[in-house]
Amino acid sequence: MRSDARLASRTVTAGLRELVASLTDLVYPPVCFLCETSTAGLESHDLCPGCTQALLADTANCCERCGATVGPHVSTDGGCLQCKDESYQFESVLRLGRYEGKLREAVLKLKYADGESLAEALALRWAEHQRERFHRLAIDVVMPVPLHWLRWWRRGYNQAEALARSLAWSLKKPCRTRWLWRRRHTPLQARQTPSDRRKHMRGTFKAWPRAGLRGARVLLVDDVFTTGSTCNDAARALKTAGAGAVVVAVLARSENR
Repeated sequence: MRSDARLASRTVTAGLRELVASLTDLVYPPVCFLCETSTAGLESHDLCPGCTQALLADTANCCERCGATVGPHVSTDGGCLQCKDESYQFESVLRLGRYEGKLREAVLKLKYADGESLAEALALRWAEHQRERFHRLAIDVVMPVPLHWLRWWRRGYNQAEALARSLAWSLKKPCRTRWLWRRRHTPLQARQTPSDRRKHMRGTFKAWPRAGLRGARVLLVDDVFTTGSTCNDAARALKTAGAGAVVVAVLARSENR
């Protein structure tokens, strides 16, 4: 009798949940976080199939050291033309795609306070799409590139942190959002020349030595990589604090230096 009662209770609870979900969809019809077309009736309500396909469409050959697009027969031993003369503190760059089209649209939308749900949805798709590549990196811990508190206050959240949390959850790795911080407010990087970016970012980040960081392979997450100045200084701080290696993961690789 008790098992029958429990089964009946579960059936009623499931029915109520389904009813609440149906009523919610009726009052607030689900739409794609990116293009805002209806996703009613689809298995996933966060991103429509068209946007998902466009976001995951990158098939270009890229330099493993900096993530830049290269030709199909170009040797990238020691780096490509864009990075062979650069001195990086990180080991390699893993990108979802180029900073163009739908991916550029998504990155720009992440700059606003209502972009957090989009960031989480993007990261989950990214982790699933490149799961084998992430697995080969043998990462121990995931960390976002931090925002300065003033920019965080103006925006309301850190898009890199939202991406990092969802990636870590999908990859079943710990995410440490307070082990690295930004010590000073810097000018917007998009408005700076490459040399100014390097100068302004030098010494911007700090990380204290921690037992969990010592010798660890860190996945450092950000939204866009252009010259690598931001990720490079963050990686330098992590390695100074004891990290064994730093690998950068970015949604988009911009090649407009």
